[in-house]
Amino acid sequence: MSKRYTITAALPYTNGPIHIGHLAGVYVPADIYARYKRLTGNDVAFICGSDEHGVPITIKAKKEGVTPQDIVDKYHAIIKKSFEDFGITFDNYSRTSAKIHHDTASEFFKTLYDKHEFVEEVTEQLYDEEANQFLADRFVTGTCPKCSNEEAYGDQCENCGSSLNATDLINPKSAITGNVPTLKETKHWFLPLNKHENFLREWILKGHKKDWKPNVYGQVKSWIDDGLRPRAVTRDLDWGIPVPVPGGEGKVLYVWFDAPIGYISATKEWAASEGKDWEPYWKDENTKLVHFIGKDNIVFHCIIFPAMLKAEGSYILPDNVPANEFLNLEGNKLSTSKNWAVWLPDYLEDFPNQQDVLRYALTANAPESKDNDFTWKDFQARNNNELVAIFGNFINRVVVLTNKYYDGIVPEASEFSEVDNETLAAVKAYPSVIESSIERYRFREASQELMNLARLGNKYLADEEPWKLIKTDEARTKTIMFVALQIASALATLSEPFLPFTSNKLKSILNVTSSAVEMSWSDILTKDILIPSGHQIGKGELLFSKIEDKTIQEQLDKLEASKKANEVANKEVEPQKDIITFDDFTKLDMRVGTILEAEKMPKTKKLLILKVDTGIDTRTIVSGIAESFTPEEVIGKQVTVLVNLAPRALRGVESEGMILMTETSEGKLVFVNPDTTVNSGLSIS
Repeated sequence: MSKRYTITAALPYTNGPIHIGHLAGVYVPADIYARYKRLTGNDVAFICGSDEHGVPITIKAKKEGVTPQDIVDKYHAIIKKSFEDFGITFDNYSRTSAKIHHDTASEFFKTLYDKHEFVEEVTEQLYDEEANQFLADRFVTGTCPKCSNEEAYGDQCENCGSSLNATDLINPKSAITGNVPTLKETKHWFLPLNKHENFLREWILKGHKKDWKPNVYGQVKSWIDDGLRPRAVTRDLDWGIPVPVPGGEGKVLYVWFDAPIGYISATKEWAASEGKDWEPYWKDENTKLVHFIGKDNIVFHCIIFPAMLKAEGSYILPDNVPANEFLNLEGNKLSTSKNWAVWLPDYLEDFPNQQDVLRYALTANAPESKDNDFTWKDFQARNNNELVAIFGNFINRVVVLTNKYYDGIVPEASEFSEVDNETLAAVKAYPSVIESSIERYRFREASQELMNLARLGNKYLADEEPWKLIKTDEARTKTIMFVALQIASALATLSEPFLPFTSNKLKSILNVTSSAVEMSWSDILTKDILIPSGHQIGKGELLFSKIEDKTIQEQLDKLEASKKANEVANKEVEPQKDIITFDDFTKLDMRVGTILEAEKMPKTKKLLILKVDTGIDTRTIVSGIAESFTPEEVIGKQVTVLVNLAPRALRGVESEGMILMTETSEGKLVFVNPDTTVNSGLSIS
């Protein structure tokens, strides 16, 4: 029996493009789920949109010297196109700057206001005197009071995931001017979460939410057990939805309040365009509401938004909130500010027509229960060793042999052997096996079950060896190929949620896109024959291509370049040291020296032992340049030497001076050399 599903994916901030962390955490699993639900005959509204009112957007606008509207217009278009090109099948991708959203959020606020669901309070908030504004959310940074991370934001610590208020931070600092903020009184409206604590405890902890993922249930339980407190729903900002009640002048709705309402406004927008009624998708108890989010959004979707919906009174509550953990990149945390990311637009440009490779790699390594690491080597291995060698290999064998032996016509099967019957029975079981994993939000497990079906096909062909039997038993060969084609047909449908572009390509090759031979998910469960004898299939073409080492190295080089560029951009210039007199300066004896000998100091990474002709003597100098130069490279180099530095023992070797070095803008260590070759001992003045 079909059911109605409202499936939401977290609204991305429009202050930059989408990267693989967003895809792995939210959008790929959400799309798999939505595609699967459609395939199994359900009524689906898959909803998302751009979150355009966050403080990061105003910060980005200030940095670029443009308006916030310029920023959101730019990135909304980029994000929307990326999702479309990547095959994310939103029924509607909206934006929170749309009039329908402003109207919906304002109406929602006024409903709660009229029902006296808010508490109005005058509180002290952080204020930047120089910028002449209150510091909301990410306009303030400081030390997290829970994990001591020194780069926590005023709304959240990205290190431990704690949700914060700006006034919670230790040693707060304005992100606008860098100044230490002061406290200043201001009036705001608060949602008293403590009022809804008993409801949330009953609904989540004592209700039927034990099927929620452990990371979600555990975090929610911790919040409730710690005691809920009122949460501000308005902010002193000039970018956002104006507070629509008296006294709200100069204030906007806090983004965490307005953003989840974006799911509702986007559903309204979609329903209007489709000539549908939006309300059943949000107000009918028979509708299943599922939020796909990252773990940093758990509190908003499991505590705050449900409290808002409950307070309003007419909306259904989420059935499940399958939040994923974080995805790291090559051993380091993904960071948009440090450009340590694989951006979706870049991937689509560098790997044209290979959307499914990334979808598969991210699903097979999904951070479902713990933080996982994306590496380009694993990406390559998933493609070459699984998609190419297992899935693609099986399909290629079946299609090539069918065209070679039977001109592409599905042969007539004769009597099935025990192996044939076992194989066909196994194929019938796969929809239920995959379905069981998807229904438990175990998409990684489901993707591997799909690959197991391809493995079944490969093993069947390898064991039965039709390329040998064709010479001695034509009837048996026809049966083998008939069975293999049934497996290929099942793969064409079952792969659609995970590998949609591949699924379409395979359906085209098998010529099963017309209504006469098109199959559904349930057909694989119930029908003995998926693709009939006499059916004409198309010519073979590769589903996947091998990815070479050179291609992967290019991606690694790109990351390394980003890392170095970021290090240079963020390198702090050391402040000027204490003032010295001219007499102090004249005490320094700097001379040109020539390196005569060089060797690595044992058991160290950085130190070279140098013999240097200073013109007045030959002396030993220990220099920490071994990570930048080999001993062979420096022999014969003329260098600037501080010769009257007091001797100092380093690892048992007495160093009698210092080589002067500096760094280029790229961070490369270089010698401070005279412009031309001169005699050793020349004094520098």
